[in-house]
Amino acid sequence: MKRGSIIGYDLNENTCQISYYNEKNDEPKTLEFAPNESLIPLKLGYKDEQWVYGREAEELELEDGTCVVSDLFKRAVSQKKVRIGEKVHDAVWLLAKFIGLTLEDFEDIRYITFSTPYTTIDLSKMLRGIGRHLGIDKENIYVQDYKEGFCQYMFYQPKELWQYESAMFFCDGQTIKAYMLRRMNVANGQNRDMFVTVDEVASAKIQEMEAIYPVLNREKARSADESFRLFIQNVFEKKVVSSVYLTGAAFENKWYPNSLKVLCNGRRAFVGNNLYSKGACYTAMRRYRNYNEGPVYLDDTRMTEQISLRMRVGGKEGWYPIVAWGTHWYEADGQWEVILEDTSDIEIHVETLAGDDLQVEKVSLEGLEERRDYSLRLRIEVMFLDEKTCKMIFQDVGFGEFFKASDFRAEKVIHLGGINGQFNSMS
Repeated sequence: MKRGSIIGYDLNENTCQISYYNEKNDEPKTLEFAPNESLIPLKLGYKDEQWVYGREAEELELEDGTCVVSDLFKRAVSQKKVRIGEKVHDAVWLLAKFIGLTLEDFEDIRYITFSTPYTTIDLSKMLRGIGRHLGIDKENIYVQDYKEGFCQYMFYQPKELWQYESAMFFCDGQTIKAYMLRRMNVANGQNRDMFVTVDEVASAKIQEMEAIYPVLNREKARSADESFRLFIQNVFEKKVVSSVYLTGAAFENKWYPNSLKVLCNGRRAFVGNNLYSKGACYTAMRRYRNYNEGPVYLDDTRMTEQISLRMRVGGKEGWYPIVAWGTHWYEADGQWEVILEDTSDIEIHVETLAGDDLQVEKVSLEGLEERRDYSLRLRIEVMFLDEKTCKMIFQDVGFGEFFKASDFRAEKVIHLGGINGQFNSMS
């Protein structure tokens, strides 16, 4: 295995970054293509029948801009056509080519998580399609936004760093944004799971930033430092914050000594640029290990319902989720095969985090022939028609050479409350 088979891939409009993990490492590592250089410019070029990317594409752009494409992320999301030299390509194909070139050092990729500034259904489908084009199984491809990336990163940090709220400040040289990771109190207070979310709590344009980055101007730096210090105090007012993370290229210059004193007052502060790629790698690690313990991340795009069936797994009987809360409805489709003890009606439980009500649905197995010795095997398929409508299909698939599949098939449509208004009812 070359480098690692579990990948976290940070992708935005300007750069990409790769963190990876294999069984020999205790922690994910971030790929460097030069000493202390891990951010790869999102540029792709073609000349003399050869594709180049990143820094090489930047150098080619200086020679001949018609051979290089920029704004690749934005163009792919918009499904544009792009001309490079004499040929016109789909931007999605070009983005797939870029991603493939950046991952050439990895021999056998089994799990990958893409971390992007935002997520949509179309963006998720596009990146999943690119992952499959790279030869990765579709169930091993995940897409998350930067807020979830911050959350997943924090899950693997010492607990004292997120004992209370944890803050992240992002600065690109023009705008500063503040995010807070916090635990949630859900209406269903008896639930044993811990739920967390990340809120964007403040943003501001600091005029002096343009003057001090990348060339430092002392007078402007002092003014920017004072503006940032006041911004921090406003964000931290009446909050107990355990740790602070500074991300973005603008924080590489140490122009904020007075602000840093406020940040470090009773809490630990960290500066770095690989939080999102490592957060993505941690997500891929969780999926690789099939690790479902720990906090559940929620935001206003995720389901606050959980659909469970009573099953015996590993000799232990209980209610097991086939659709877990915190899932995007457009990623919740799945298929399982189960062995029945008898032909009693199947009971389905739908729990909601927005209240204590338990929705109980039943599926009749009338018409399914009796079989002995646990030889009744059903395929259960779950598909979401939209965010509020889940369709479940139960079908007899027989039992090997002993019993052929019958024509039994039952369907159940479950109407959910949807995400609108439910997430905001929790705090």
